Parts: sequence; structure tokens; C-alpha cells
Amino acid sequence: MRILLSFFVILVLIACNPKIADGLRKNDLRRDVELQTSKGTIVVRLSDSTPLHRNNFLKLVKQHYYDSILFHRVIANFMIQAGDPNSKHAKPGERLGGGSPNYTVPAEIRPTLFHEKGVIAAARTGDEVNPQKASSGSQFYIVQGKIFTDAGLDSVETYRLKGRKIPDDQRQVYKTIGGTPHLDQNYTVFGRVVKGMDVLDSIAFTPTNRQTDRPLTDVKIIKARLVKRKG
Repeated sequence: MRILLSFFVILVLIACNPKIADGLRKNDLRRDVELQTSKGTIVVRLSDSTPLHRNNFLKLVKQHYYDSILFHRVIANFMIQAGDPNSKHAKPGERLGGGSPNYTVPAEIRPTLFHEKGVIAAARTGDEVNPQKASSGSQFYIVQGKIFTDAGLDSVETYRLKGRKIPDDQRQVYKTIGGTPHLDQNYTVFGRVVKGMDVLDSIAFTPTNRQTDRPLTDVKIIKARLVKRKG
């Protein structure tokens, strides 16, 4: 009787948490992603406004794709980038950034998701070969950025955004929290850091090779996993 009861409980739990695409279950969509790095832990919350990117990232985390991957491109006051599978066994000083799972994710660029400090966004190849702005299947970056003045934002609008105006509420964020406004509406932002901004800063200020922007001492994602949301 006890065995039958246990089996029934398992069936109920599975029924309440059905499978969806890419091996995910419904409850996975309400989880955060914890990146345990060699510099500390970063927790990321993914956006429901970008379901293709959300599901793809969750899928790769569940497959342990990001375990042992390096932050291979780090630029202080700009961003930290990871997700190249070739970095797992890279030799010291080796140039990285070309690896992927051999697929792309269609762009999900949303006007309300912008490049404030702490957001996670998808890397991609340039417009000349990728006019649709499709994202890399695995490579991502987390924005550190910098704080801007009104004059600095005016300059970004004129010279980097080709006259496109930054909304007032977003300007206020760039003037207080900071970010990288020149990337707005060109890359898919699909989440944000909810814990570990100090770790983001620590990684961003790691000494790097000036030719490759790769840290002189490897910074690694030791393990990525789904965790229960807090708050």
C-alpha cells in the first residue's frame, strides 16, 4: 500500500509540472539561474517577455552546458561575456569567442528591456552577416557599463543611436545606475542580475590581455543551476 501511495504522489507531481519544449518543465520557468563563478555567485532572473531566449538559456543550464565555461571577454565599464563552449579546455592566452551550439535564436528585442547595469543579453554576429539580429545559441554578456550625464546621453543618441531618442525613464536609470545605452535595440536583453552585482564588478575589473580582452587569470563558471526564486 505504501509503495502504491508513493507512486500515486509521484504521478500527481508530474501531472502538476508537465513537460514543455526542450526538456523543460512548467515549474522551470519560475526558477532563477545561479552562476557559481570563481569570483563568487551571480543569480539571474530571466524575462517572460523573451520566451525563446528564456527557454533556451534554461535548457542549456539544465544540460550543464555552462559548467566550466570561461568569461572569455571582459571589458571594464562595459560588460563581461561568456558562453563559448571552446573555452572549457582552452589553452592560456588562446583567443576565444567563436564557439556555439551551432544554432541561433531569433531576436526578441523589446523597447522596455534596455541595457542598464546588471542585465543579461545575448551576443550575436554583426549586422553585415546577420541583419535579422539573431542571437548566438549560447553566448551571453552581463552589462556593467557606466553612469552617464545628460550630455553624454545626448551624444549617444546623436552618434551611436542615429538620432533615436532614449526614453526619459531609461535616461534616468542611465544617469543613476548606469549601463551601455549604445547597445539598445540592437541586442536581445533577456534577464537581469538579482544577486551578485559585486561579483559582476569584480569580474569586470579583472586584468585582461589587451589584444583579446580575455582575463589573464581565467574566470570560470564553475556550475550553473536552476534555483528557487527569492522575492
